[in-house]
Amino acid sequence: MNPAYILTLSCPDRTGIVHAVSGFLLERGGNIEEAAQYNDHGTGLFFMRVRFACDARDEATLKADLEGFANGFAMNWQLHAAQQPMKTVIMVSKEGHCLNDLLFRWKSGLLAIDIRAIVSNHREFYQLAASYNVPFHHIPVTAATKAQAEAKQFEIIQDEGAELVVLARYMQVLSNDLCAKLQGRAINIHHSFLPSFKGAKPYYQAHDRGVKLIGATAHYVTADLDEGPIIEQDVARADHTDTVEDLTARGRDTESQVLARAVKWHSEHRVLLNGHRTVVFR
Repeated sequence: MNPAYILTLSCPDRTGIVHAVSGFLLERGGNIEEAAQYNDHGTGLFFMRVRFACDARDEATLKADLEGFANGFAMNWQLHAAQQPMKTVIMVSKEGHCLNDLLFRWKSGLLAIDIRAIVSNHREFYQLAASYNVPFHHIPVTAATKAQAEAKQFEIIQDEGAELVVLARYMQVLSNDLCAKLQGRAINIHHSFLPSFKGAKPYYQAHDRGVKLIGATAHYVTADLDEGPIIEQDVARADHTDTVEDLTARGRDTESQVLARAVKWHSEHRVLLNGHRTVVFR
């Protein structure tokens, strides 16, 4: 079987881009297996994702050829080996529903990731990590030790070669410095009540207000708290019969599903940044 690759690109829109990309791949023995494109008329940008099989070039040669080809279109592009799982580090605090869900999906072969480590500011989930044979790093965080803690966290991320960092209910605000270092490769999950019902026990606040919709948002981490480019969202209905426990359980289910979809799409290179928004080729 010929090796498969995924090419993602964005550039100023113009006629002939699809034809040019297809021709470029054809000239190098590439067989397109999946392709998607999007023209953003608001920004004048063109986005494309192509999965193709190719036996005529190795990855290094393809990248060298792409460099010259892309210059003619002012393209931002990335090329990835399709079969290579994305090295991932998960960060978590005391709520483990998203962590547990991601671990199960990963071991079930449902996510194209390789979980290299779990980092937590609490000890709650060291046994869960051990049951999946994943290294667990307990790094306490206080206001006084935040800088040193983040230095240790980033060292682990670098040592593991992580291409993706998942904040699976990690309840610490990352510094601007760490956000910058993880730009475009860190995904956070939170309930969709924001900016309402901030702080602790949001489902208690929501229940008190009688909300009829609860939901979750997965987005890229930026220095602007909970305002990074959104990858995925979903909602669930609620009514007057729901208790706080009902809302909390339904919210956690929604958070787990939304985060799993965001991780899946990112790991399959289906998410392209478009300013403060995203293009998601599902």
